[in-house]
Amino acid sequence: MRSENIKMLVLSALFCAFIAVSAQISFSFIPQVPFTLQNFAIALTPIILGRRYGTIAVLLYLLLGAVGAPIFVQFMAGFGIIVGKTGGYLIGYAVAVFVIGTMLKGRNITFFRAFLANIVGLIIIYALGVTQLKFVMHLPWTQAFGIGMGLFVIPDLVKIAVASYIGVLVRRRLASAGLLPASLRNDQIAV
Repeated sequence: MRSENIKMLVLSALFCAFIAVSAQISFSFIPQVPFTLQNFAIALTPIILGRRYGTIAVLLYLLLGAVGAPIFVQFMAGFGIIVGKTGGYLIGYAVAVFVIGTMLKGRNITFFRAFLANIVGLIIIYALGVTQLKFVMHLPWTQAFGIGMGLFVIPDLVKIAVASYIGVLVRRRLASAGLLPASLRNDQIAV
């Protein structure tokens, strides 16, 4: 295995840890409704790591949580979380990171392009999350959308805007320092 691949796998593991920590950073304006920084971490991951290694980071996060590492929101763990009422969001993370990374691959990565890709990713996360919430909780669609998305849209848009800005800056600095693999260096970065 090339040292470049090893470096990126280590970065994937670090981003897995970053996602796990961000899931624990939560605050509530409304009782029983935690707002976490997890969507911020998910939005940042494909911008910096790209499609392949970003997806690896999220799949590692899901695998560790499914086998019992307490890394999901509020230190929860287990396969039951993935098939439970919030599992669609978790599955949506992997799909979203893959799609965001695909949208950015081989492109001039600007804040606007990163933000637009992250909006598509957020739509994917909400679509899978709300759908699973609806069927697991036996809710009508309107209630599933209200509970699973209504209060979170504005904070999530702010998180992905900040992540898009920071991601482009970090990726540009990593590229100028020669710390990105050749496959990611081919993507142009601009602000």
